[in-house]
Amino acid sequence: MQDKVQTAVNSGTSRTKSQRAARTGKRRRKGRGNAAPRASLYDEVTAKIITQLKMGIFPWVRPWSAENAVPGLPRNAVSGRAYSGINVLILWGAVMEGGYPSQDWLTFRQALAAGGCVRKGERGQTVFYADRFTPEKEREQVEGSADAPRSIPFLKRFTVFNAAQCDGLPEKLTTEPAPLPQRELHDQAEALIAATEADFRTGGTKAFYNVGADFVQVPPQPAFTHQIDYYRTALHELGHWTGYKTRLGRDQSGSFGTALYAREELCAELASAFLCAALGIVPTVRHADYIGSWLAVLRQDNRAIFKAASQASKAADYLLAFTDQVPFRSECAA
Repeated sequence: MQDKVQTAVNSGTSRTKSQRAARTGKRRRKGRGNAAPRASLYDEVTAKIITQLKMGIFPWVRPWSAENAVPGLPRNAVSGRAYSGINVLILWGAVMEGGYPSQDWLTFRQALAAGGCVRKGERGQTVFYADRFTPEKEREQVEGSADAPRSIPFLKRFTVFNAAQCDGLPEKLTTEPAPLPQRELHDQAEALIAATEADFRTGGTKAFYNVGADFVQVPPQPAFTHQIDYYRTALHELGHWTGYKTRLGRDQSGSFGTALYAREELCAELASAFLCAALGIVPTVRHADYIGSWLAVLRQDNRAIFKAASQASKAADYLLAFTDQVPFRSECAA
């Protein structure tokens, strides 16, 4: 009898503990708000990029149509701050898919606060904000000690809408900049190249960055079928140049055909795309020379595109800092 009573007590205790755990789990899930598990976000974005690549769509190649959309970096329509990292690729892809004539984005609440509204039935685009937080227990454990508290990285998602998906927005939020005049020489790009004081050499038939000797070389501009592509190539190689050990210090030891090499090439390609957009350069569609290696890297690591885009933003920031151009300001400007 005593055994039965004890069993019943234990059973009740077990149920109570389970119920408490379930309630705690609910509170924790509720407290997270719209912060989603990191793995699912990485998988979601990486899968989308892979699908676009397999379809022959490269968000960083030419993320706009000359007839339908203005060139440039996606930005928050209210703050004017440019998006950076993976958000640039996400929003460029959305501009291509939606055929929007604007690179301006804002949240539902921002549209309302500005006096406009998102049109009924319009679907928003998810962008991400990366940050870290320190658990309270971690802070308490290291209080008074020399050890730094351990912080945990997380991704938070936001939904934004293109200005073209909204009605009633003030003219200042929808006015598009005048397109740059057509010409072969681009003063801003020339000024940026000169301002870096990089060992920049012109000649030969190949474009490359020599890591050991720390110099960039590109063919002369008249050698390019479309001369504007000279700047895309120059900025790509300068993207590599930023990774030198005394600058941003990326690992550039990978040999041709390796995953490490493909990662560095993807970083430089994205940096060139970001810089072209920031400077108003519209190159022609480029050959996907590294498409196979890019796909292999993305399939093996669902965070590779996030890291490459983040490194590319830092490389673009580093180069733009040599001029009076405005660099990227935030991972998520929403």
